[in-house]
Order: sequence, then structure tokens, then C-alpha cells
Amino acid sequence: SAGANQSHHPDEHQHHHQHQELIGNLHHTYNYLKSTGQMQTLKATELNNTRRAEVPIIFFNRVPKVGSQTFMELLRRLAVRNDYTFHRDVVQRLEVIRLSPERQHELAEMVMDLPVPSVYVKHVCYTNFTRFGLPMPIYVNMVRDPVERIISWYYYVRAPWYYVERKQAFPDLPLPDPRWLKKDFETCVLQGDPECTYSQNAVHEGIGDHRRQTLFFCGHGEECLPFNSAGALERAKYAVESQYAVVGVLEDLNTTLTVLEKYVPRFFTGASSVYFNEVNVLQKINKNSFKPPVSEEIKDLVRRNFTKEIEFYQFCKQRLYKQYLATQLPLK
Repeated sequence: SAGANQSHHPDEHQHHHQHQELIGNLHHTYNYLKSTGQMQTLKATELNNTRRAEVPIIFFNRVPKVGSQTFMELLRRLAVRNDYTFHRDVVQRLEVIRLSPERQHELAEMVMDLPVPSVYVKHVCYTNFTRFGLPMPIYVNMVRDPVERIISWYYYVRAPWYYVERKQAFPDLPLPDPRWLKKDFETCVLQGDPECTYSQNAVHEGIGDHRRQTLFFCGHGEECLPFNSAGALERAKYAVESQYAVVGVLEDLNTTLTVLEKYVPRFFTGASSVYFNEVNVLQKINKNSFKPPVSEEIKDLVRRNFTKEIEFYQFCKQRLYKQYLATQLPLK
């Protein structure tokens, strides 16, 4: 039996470990809510922003590298099953995620002109439709462990197929320096390369600055720009709590899909079965086989600079678990 155990696939072991950890997290949330007396007052209706939406249109302002390609494919397949139309933004040469008020207004108008029901997907900061006198859509998004996310991004922009795709779309783009392509993340961090130095409150523009997951929830304002800042964190938390129907967690798709089915049934009915029955196809989307493992020591080093980003991720996770637990309670 010892020999048999050793033949386990490493992924299987990792999957088991992740599963255990998630049970711990859900269990931990449950115990916390119980000990603080919140379990008694937990109500699914109060945790459900979908009821506040004024139009059956999902606005999925996707964060890069949180499994959103897979998620888009899931939405595409569910469109047929649940009878809605799926729309996504075209690939841009330069992705602009922070828009001027005029551009925000144009985007909101364009989304509201879609046939109902619809899903619209774009890499863009949280956009407040009601400030332009337009109906509130159903906001959804996904998050991921911030450090795993930046490692994923680091290797994604160095993957050979990424350049093939970019060259096909924009033939005049220059090719990157081979030395830059070959540099691994650990070396980049240890050598204090600017690309892997995560200075507190540093301000970078554009999608090239992939380090701030909070930016996609904080919004388009200047105060959302400084990296790992308390102001951006508070605004992002407020948007999630008051505006978003569901913010899923890449590391826990089971709970994410269950909550989406319960809180946004018009669009997500059958999501779990479609995902898990066709998971092999979905999982291969955008999977980067060129990504080498990164040691825990390096990850811990980087984590020290991601305190607010990590707090935001944990906040989203706990909200997701609260939403899940509320649906498991007998109706009061």
C-alpha cells in the first residue's frame, strides 16, 4: 500500500491538499460567524445584490489571470442552455482599463444597448452605471491569490504562444529581448528587478501593471492607483459588498459555481454540471505549460509587500463563504 501511495500523481496530492484547506476555510468562516452570533442573522436575501440590479445584463469586468478565459468559455456554453446572448470586448493592442468619465459613459451606454438578457465581458475597472443615469447591471467577477496571480502573469507574457497571437493580431509589434524572455521569476525578485519590485503606494498605469487586483473593484479614480494602499482596499471592499452579485474565487470553483447558481440563476443554472462535465476542455484554455514552479520562500518574500491585496482576497473569499452558508440555512 505504501508503494501504491507513492504512485499518486502530484496534482492529485495537491488537489487533496487544496480541498482540505478549502474545507478548513469554509469551516473557519462558519465557526467565526457562529462565535460572533452572525450565523443567526445570516440571510441569503441580504447578501444578494442581484435583486438590486435593474436590468438582466451581466457586466463581468474581468481581472486578468484569474481563470477568466475558462470562465468566459463556461458563459458561452451556458448562453445556449440558458438563452441569453454573450458579448466580449475585442482584443486591443493596448488594453486601457481606467477610462475617462466620457469613455465610461460610452461603455455603459453600449452595454445598455445590448439585447436582454446579455452578458458583457471586458478587462476594465468597476464602472458605476447609475452615475450616468443608467440602470444598474448585475456585476460579477473572479479573484485569485494575489501572489499566484502575479507569478501567472509574469510567465503568461513570456509564453511563446502569447507572442504568436499578439504578432498575428498586430504584425508591427516589436519582439521582446530574448534575455527578458528567459529570465525566471525567482531571479527577477532576488535581483531586485523593477518588474518584480512591489513598492508600496507605487503608481503604474495600464494593464502592464498587473499587481493590483483591487483596481478592478476600486474603480477609475486616481485614489485607486497606489499599489497596496489602504484607500484602494476600502473602496474595493465597498464596491464588492454594495454592488457585486458574486465575486468568485479561482481556488474554490465548487463553492463559486454553487453560489452563482443560487444568486444569479437566470444566467448560471446548470453551471456546475456544464463545468465539471466539460472540465477537461475548459481547463486547457490558456493553461501555460511554460510556467516553472516558484519556491515558497520567494512567494513569502513577495507576500510581505502584498498585505492589502491579500486582505482584499481574503475578504472576497469570506463573503463568498457567507453567501454559500446563507443558502444552506433553512429559510427563516
